[in-house]
Amino acid sequence: MVNPFPDSVRKLWDNWNIRGVILFSLSLQTVLILFAPLRKATGSKLIVSVIWAAYLLADWAANFGVGLITERARDTPNADYYSKQQPAENNELLAFWATFFMLHLGGPDIITAFALEDNELWLRHLFGLIFQVVAAVYIFLLTLPGNKLFIPTILMFIVGVIKYFERILALYLASVEKFRDETLRGEVEHLQRVRSLPQTNGNVVRRKQGDYLEVGCRYFKLFKSILVNLIPSFKRLSYEEPLFDDFSPEKALEIIEVELNLVYEVLHTKIQVTHSVLGIILRLICFCSEVAALSVFYFQVEKHGFNQFDVCVTYTLFLGAIALDIIAFFMLVFSDWTFVALRNDDDKSRLGMFKNRIAAILRWFLILKRSRWHSHGGDKYEALTTPFLFRKWSGSVSGSSWMKYWLKGRPSRVPKVKSGLHLAFQKVIHYLGIDRLIPCMVIATNKVIQFLHIYKIIALFDRSDIVYETRIKTSLSHKPLTKELWQFLFDEIKAKAQRPETANKRKCSASGEFTLQELATNLIPLMQDISSTYVYFSINVSVAIWHVTTELLYYTAEKVSNEMTNNAREFSKILSDYMLYLLQFKPTMLNSAPCHTKFTLRDTRDTANEFFEERSSKPSPVKFACEEIMLEPDLLSSDSPHRKEFSALEDAKALAHQLRMLEEDKKWEIVSKVWMEILSYGAIHCSPMTHAEQVSSGGELITFVWLLMLHFNLVEPQV
Repeated sequence: MVNPFPDSVRKLWDNWNIRGVILFSLSLQTVLILFAPLRKATGSKLIVSVIWAAYLLADWAANFGVGLITERARDTPNADYYSKQQPAENNELLAFWATFFMLHLGGPDIITAFALEDNELWLRHLFGLIFQVVAAVYIFLLTLPGNKLFIPTILMFIVGVIKYFERILALYLASVEKFRDETLRGEVEHLQRVRSLPQTNGNVVRRKQGDYLEVGCRYFKLFKSILVNLIPSFKRLSYEEPLFDDFSPEKALEIIEVELNLVYEVLHTKIQVTHSVLGIILRLICFCSEVAALSVFYFQVEKHGFNQFDVCVTYTLFLGAIALDIIAFFMLVFSDWTFVALRNDDDKSRLGMFKNRIAAILRWFLILKRSRWHSHGGDKYEALTTPFLFRKWSGSVSGSSWMKYWLKGRPSRVPKVKSGLHLAFQKVIHYLGIDRLIPCMVIATNKVIQFLHIYKIIALFDRSDIVYETRIKTSLSHKPLTKELWQFLFDEIKAKAQRPETANKRKCSASGEFTLQELATNLIPLMQDISSTYVYFSINVSVAIWHVTTELLYYTAEKVSNEMTNNAREFSKILSDYMLYLLQFKPTMLNSAPCHTKFTLRDTRDTANEFFEERSSKPSPVKFACEEIMLEPDLLSSDSPHRKEFSALEDAKALAHQLRMLEEDKKWEIVSKVWMEILSYGAIHCSPMTHAEQVSSGGELITFVWLLMLHFNLVEPQV
């Protein structure tokens, strides 16, 4: 049989496989420690994909490298590869490199689990540690006696075992069962401590408002019980923290950011290990062992007989390991958790005062991580513009527009507050003329698609789902959270919490029923008629109908001069697009299935297209298309051939028509508060762990709303 690989290729592989794999493994560790902290600050698919690939390849590269070294150490070296080396000396270096692979299997402190499910695999990693230790010891024993690298190998072996053990321990502590047990133990200790606190009229005396970091970390200790379903809300706990009623919207956002950031660190990093006494001791042992091993290798080991390139690789591994440890140390020091662990105003001892001084110094650096609001170019909206490297979450609100999906256009949206870098980049694009070139390229691309009949070819092969997915993704938008929108959400939730009539009943529904009962009782019969036409009127149907209704109203109405009414109009549009985005791309957060949304959008689009084809007109521009639909009194009768099973256009048009009869301020007040109610309904019906999953991929506004409702005691057990 002919060998598919020439001898030259095989020789090249034999000469460079171990060197290449160990440098590749070091590169992956560098990528992880530099990029892993960024995934909580962005929902970018590119960055998340890079981290995901590096996370998977890091374990593979380390295991593969140990396997290559084991095979090479066992076999008799051939003369071609070791023409300038002694076999014993080469095996000594291979045994030394095996310890670095173990260190890489431990991974950086900043990421232990890519997804929550990875924490449940701690037992698999424990068996992996056992096998790696056996392999490393086997390779090391083959070099005895007379191993010149005996001391450095022992030292780095200790480091590798500790690093891998830290990762396994972090995974174990973050696993569901262990995390629940530790949280339960902490809750029992909390209740015992609360009994000893001063009380007034049976209630614990509240603390004064403190630093947002301190308050956030203390609330997180209580929040963990909700996260693992030990309790449904803060109402079931007695605590001394100040009530959220006392906070401004901006400070409330910062506190929630700290809580969710700690959720990420506890479930996805080594923070539970590194912040313990054991973790600090192990970290000191590791760093000292690395420095000692490097010193012995540099000053005492006779390097005659080693390949010069291999010696350079070894120094690179040393410097890489030490540099990554130093970076991890600074990340550890400047974390929120470290600040709170040091700060204790009640401790008047010398040690306590010393800790408070260090915490005060750290606070100056942590100011960089605070939320920042800014506007550019005279925009009336202030947007969340925290620097990318210091974000605790993406700070953006995604959206999907049905109009944009239907007309394949770019309808106007809420003005985006741009950063200085964005504005400078925009000026460069304008100066180079790229902004004038892009529309021409789009038109040319569309003409090519039409000329080649690409859509017909796709339809011929029954791959219309590809067109659907492409058009849905192109209809996405990402806008920064504005201070005005957050103020609106905060005020609405706070107002609900202060209403005594809602204290003992459901606070929200999937259809906006409670808002309509309060503000527009004349719309209730229409909504009842609409819901009765569906076998199961769920949040899927409600979001689709209200979204199309909002689109029709938004594009057929002009901006109003009244600031409050105009804000309600813009908030309605943002929340409408955001809820449709969740329904399409993150349906698990709304306890829904994506297929129903797909059918609804498709049938609504087809209904509108057939409506305009019948009139031999084009549904463009957006304003004209919406006005034509709204002006048609009997758009779709029950026996119309254009009526589609899942189309929301008829119901949405009827609802929009009723809302247009109201005053402008009343209309947008109703629509904005209905969306607030639907958003709240989705937030409290999403499981806590599903919310927790989002913090590792940029976070979601609905999670902030859920946590805000928890703090205002608006979340009750779901039956």
